[in-house]
Amino acid sequence: MGDPIQVLRKRADFLAANRGLRNARPGFVLLTNPNGGLGKRYGVTVTKKIGNAVVRNRMKRRFRELLRDALPEEGLPDHDHVLIGREGGVERDFAAMRAELTAALTRARENKGDPPRRRRK
Repeated sequence: MGDPIQVLRKRADFLAANRGLRNARPGFVLLTNPNGGLGKRYGVTVTKKIGNAVVRNRMKRRFRELLRDALPEEGLPDHDHVLIGREGGVERDFAAMRAELTAALTRARENKGDPPRRRRK
């Protein structure tokens, strides 16, 4: 087994990941960004628009388990991976979300992402 996968904790790391490649799926958005040789790292974020604290924490637990399962084999080396929760992601089937994460990581590995978002004013 390779190096342990680290968790993103600093806001600056999340902001840097936001400048990277974006792959949207029905239950989440995956952001990937090179981190300059720091290994595979991941972070999870769920906004208050999704629901109350119970719903947000449940979604974060599901995302962490998805990432722990997928990143050792499928994650991009020396990249930060950030999952952003979307509406309805907490009700989605776990196997479907796992397949969506695999597809998003494959697209990220091929350097394919969604078109850039419009800047907010």
